[in-house]
Amino acid sequence: MQSRIVLLAPLQMERKPAIRSSRCNALNVYVSLNFRHVFMGIADMQIALFQPDIPQNTGTILRLCACLDVTAHIIEPAGFPVSDRHFRRSGMDYLDRVTIMRHDSWAKFEEARRSAGSRLIVFSTRAARPYLDHRFAETDILLFGRESAGVTDEVVDAADERLVIPIAPGMRSLNVAMSVAMALGEALRQTQA
Repeated sequence: MQSRIVLLAPLQMERKPAIRSSRCNALNVYVSLNFRHVFMGIADMQIALFQPDIPQNTGTILRLCACLDVTAHIIEPAGFPVSDRHFRRSGMDYLDRVTIMRHDSWAKFEEARRSAGSRLIVFSTRAARPYLDHRFAETDILLFGRESAGVTDEVVDAADERLVIPIAPGMRSLNVAMSVAMALGEALRQTQA
């Protein structure tokens, strides 16, 4: 079995080396590359994290992606370096088993996504349509925002669909890792992936 990990290349602001694995023969992808060919080779559901700022949540989401064989996109800037110990601890050894693509800006991610023709499904507490009322497609990219601020208006405007996970009145929001698990579970159930 060949691993599909994409080594995380450190961005210029990082001082420590990024995650590395000696157990796999991987492609070292840098954020300055054109990702069109990478997107085009992926035909399954994908997760995108817009400027994540809590390393433990990101590590947990990447572990989920590894277990369910789902590609993950990290749209920079993240609020932590990938060498962060909390990130690595949450992801554990599962980080060696997940395909991760990093994009150094929203614009570069969006350009690659549009070129590939994938639908962008944004999850937001400000959306009106419940995620259980949506019909997911196998090639959707499910995007989740920063824990501290969600997504920008530019991201919302670019979305093909805006969905919400309904919660009890008076509650602010679910943990982002929990939200990803719920949404991805429903999307995979619908597409029978």
